[in-house]
Amino acid sequence: MPATAVRREHRPSRAPHAPVRPDDTASCLARFATHALIEEARLTPKPALVDGRGSGAHRDLNLALMERSARSLEPTFAALARASTGMQPSALLRTQLAAIGRDGESVMMEATQGSNAHRGAIWIVGLLVAGATIFGMDALMRPQFDAARAICATAAQIACFPDHGAPLAESNGSRVRARYGVGGARREAQEGFPHIVHVGLPALHAARNRGVGENAARIDALLAIMTSLDDTCLLHRAGPPALCAAQAGAQEVLTAGGCATARGRAALERLETRLLSLNASPGGAADLLAATLFMDKLAQHGAGRRTASWSI
Repeated sequence: MPATAVRREHRPSRAPHAPVRPDDTASCLARFATHALIEEARLTPKPALVDGRGSGAHRDLNLALMERSARSLEPTFAALARASTGMQPSALLRTQLAAIGRDGESVMMEATQGSNAHRGAIWIVGLLVAGATIFGMDALMRPQFDAARAICATAAQIACFPDHGAPLAESNGSRVRARYGVGGARREAQEGFPHIVHVGLPALHAARNRGVGENAARIDALLAIMTSLDDTCLLHRAGPPALCAAQAGAQEVLTAGGCATARGRAALERLETRLLSLNASPGGAADLLAATLFMDKLAQHGAGRRTASWSI
């Protein structure tokens, strides 16, 4: 069945409106994705990550480089959306998206003079851009977490197909997965991004509902993701001690009331000190926070407009 027919079957009843041009959708999704990466980078204070204070545990990165990297990826996200327009999850689409993502990675590495700022985010956020494109505007017309689940499930279907064009050389992520028996970003995607749907978004909105300011709410969402994520970035840098320190330290902050409280801020400082002593940072959790912010932007856009226009 054509993709357009699938979308019509799921479309809720509402007044007719002007159709969305594919290029408009692609441009808007790319803008949302880019803004989400920039907002994650700017979020301060994050434990041992690049933020407004400095480079954290990343000697080859800084905030300016992170922002440059994010902006360099906007055409890649737009290309991923255009390639997904009118498509359904398939091995062919998976291969096409992977090729676009690898080209985007090359652009990113050139923009950062060889530093890996957003390789994981290209995979995670890129799949969600594709999922949102395929599922279409209907996803934004549904209750927020239904939309998030639907988009993440669509992205998961794509991730479950093999990438026949993948390079044979091992990556840091593949070595960590093999050594420690963890799933990493690949399994997170194939399982429908549970740390976005069941952890990041609920934590973000729970903090907002408690009256916590937006900055603190986003940091608490990051910490919530850290408490249970087998972060391959931490494992690559310093092994299980770093992962245990991150998970336990993040839980300590949240148990103390979150980073908006005095006890929580003190616990956050202790967590950062411990991670810096290990030269480790929760980069995988940061990528998933950026993806959470991307999904939150989609939900806010759908709730705020309830129209077929993606313009912002």
